[in-house]
Amino acid sequence: MRHATRDELLGQGTPITYPPHRALLQQGDESRHVLLITSGVVKVVASAESGYDMLLAVRIAGDLVGEMAAFEERPRSGTVLACSDVTARIIQVRALEAFLTRHPDAMRAILHMLSARLRWANRRRIDFRAYDSLTRLARVLAELSQAYAQPLPDGDGKRCDLGVTLTQKELASLAGLALNTAEKNLATLTTMGLVERRYRTITICDVPKLLEFAKVVADNPY
Repeated sequence: MRHATRDELLGQGTPITYPPHRALLQQGDESRHVLLITSGVVKVVASAESGYDMLLAVRIAGDLVGEMAAFEERPRSGTVLACSDVTARIIQVRALEAFLTRHPDAMRAILHMLSARLRWANRRRIDFRAYDSLTRLARVLAELSQAYAQPLPDGDGKRCDLGVTLTQKELASLAGLALNTAEKNLATLTTMGLVERRYRTITICDVPKLLEFAKVVADNPY
């Protein structure tokens, strides 16, 4: 996206701030706006009729959320929750459509974003049949590290903080695993020296080795 287009996009809509744990969007709601995240981290969670909650995605500054319901004119398929202090811009869908019509480079950027998200979802479906549970968890951690990780100063470029705060239950959801299976596999990855764990914090000890073990190519999935 060109700088001028980006600057105009950042001027669209109305600025808003959310505290941690606040819902930005609610599953089932029929509102027709999107949110452009300008700072902070959010989680996208979906609830099944059985009461089971599943983490679908993590989004950060620069990401658009709520676009599926807005473009399709259907109820929202998930709830978006603030993980930290979050700032965003509320953009009504008609205003966004007019902006995209005026700026083909922005339209291409949106299409690239949607394609990347579909690719992520397709990978998880393939992983479910193609890999064992340990490799599936490693692949989720590897792809999260490519998208969000922050290098640590003592790691010679190999060690990094995962960059997002996730519970083991949320990691299990992303990998399509039962919680006890995810816990055992995370312990195995720790024993292998690939990750370190603290409360809600995961450090990738050697990114190249994790990518190799997880059979993930070294590019950003987003």
